Amino acid sequence: MISDIGEMFSKMFGTLAVILVVSAFIGGSAILSKIVKSDKKWIYAIVVGILGGIFGIYGNISGFELNGAIVSVRDIGPMLAGFTGGPLGGIIAGVIAGGQRLAMGGITAPACVVATCSIGLICGFVSMKWQKQIEKPYFAFLLSVVMELLHLGIVLLMVRPFETALDIVKRIAIPFVVVNSLGFVLMILIMTYIEKQRKIALERSRLQSELEVANVIQHSLLPQISDDYPGCANLKLSASMEAAKEVGGDFYDVFYVGPKHMAFVIGDVSGKGIPAALFMASSKIILQNCVRDIPDLAKAVETANTALCARNEAEMFVTLWVGILDLDTGKMEFVSAGHNPPLLLHAGKADYLKFKNGFVLAGMEGTKYRVQTVQLEDGDVVYLYTDGVTEAEDKTHALYGEERLQQCIQSDPEAGPASINEGVRQSVADFIKGNSQFDDMTMLCFKWTKI
Repeated sequence: MISDIGEMFSKMFGTLAVILVVSAFIGGSAILSKIVKSDKKWIYAIVVGILGGIFGIYGNISGFELNGAIVSVRDIGPMLAGFTGGPLGGIIAGVIAGGQRLAMGGITAPACVVATCSIGLICGFVSMKWQKQIEKPYFAFLLSVVMELLHLGIVLLMVRPFETALDIVKRIAIPFVVVNSLGFVLMILIMTYIEKQRKIALERSRLQSELEVANVIQHSLLPQISDDYPGCANLKLSASMEAAKEVGGDFYDVFYVGPKHMAFVIGDVSGKGIPAALFMASSKIILQNCVRDIPDLAKAVETANTALCARNEAEMFVTLWVGILDLDTGKMEFVSAGHNPPLLLHAGKADYLKFKNGFVLAGMEGTKYRVQTVQLEDGDVVYLYTDGVTEAEDKTHALYGEERLQQCIQSDPEAGPASINEGVRQSVADFIKGNSQFDDMTMLCFKWTKI
């Protein structure tokens, strides 16, 4: 028999620690998570009621005897079951724990049964009305103190002789109330934390699913280049877009502007993720409509810039290169709005196109753009890219760079557009050596031959 108050605290805290560990494990388990998702709340109430009853039984077994009374942390089980499973969960836990306590016998057994069942039921009704308040530590502590005082009051009312009941209450009141109250608070904190983590995991899973759908939608906005597209014998194409995240801000486009002219577009929106992807979709559609509807390429880009500036509360911008190739003559007009210079592979040598760069799109209203011209020769290859290629970093933060890209392009003068893109992709991968991709990486390559 334990009589020293220090020993009482030590014994009860030891039992409490085991219950807390087990409850944390069960609360985070996949089985309980599936039950929580079930529409049948009564099943959940029964399950937590049984678990609360088991905790109560363990509390009884681990308790200590004092003048015919069993002093334990039994009440935490019914209190927790009532909080999580409502009145049904609370009464089930109370009956299980109380029934086992009755079987153990002792002068306080009937009173403990009444108290344990009452506590489970009361906590269940309280949780129905003040669920959120119970999650607050101070409210949970006050509630549990009231419940434990109720338990002691029932002992005083039912146990006879009264002097014996009063002696028991005086000796156990402080450790009994303090340990059970603190235990209930800790249990509430554990359960609410686990529930928050479960909700975060579900939200993360939902967002991941939505991002995967967004990725599919974004790629569906890009032209699917194949042997059948664009359907002209003197032009070979290859393109790819690899987002640094699930969705990105890079884009490319290839479309006819009349029967003999083909437009090539590549762009890079500032930022990453969903905002950049949304601005990318808007930029691509607006620019395509402007280029198709307005014969003057400079005016088309200026109109697109005005449209993108009009409602740009996010203050994003896009670098852009757009060229229109005469499929018969090889003459190409182009406009660059702050974008990287393309590489022109001619006679086995790759050089960057030299031109006067314009200001980015959506950066400032009223910006003027200038059309520039390049004449392609038979077999020339034009390689367009975003800065995700040249600014790819290895683990020492060294950049892939324009010079390395230039050497890669001219390393195989006979390679077609698809082989060139794949060669650059492999060259970048070899350079970064497993370092994570920091920026979106997009390439558009085409080869023009004279008919």
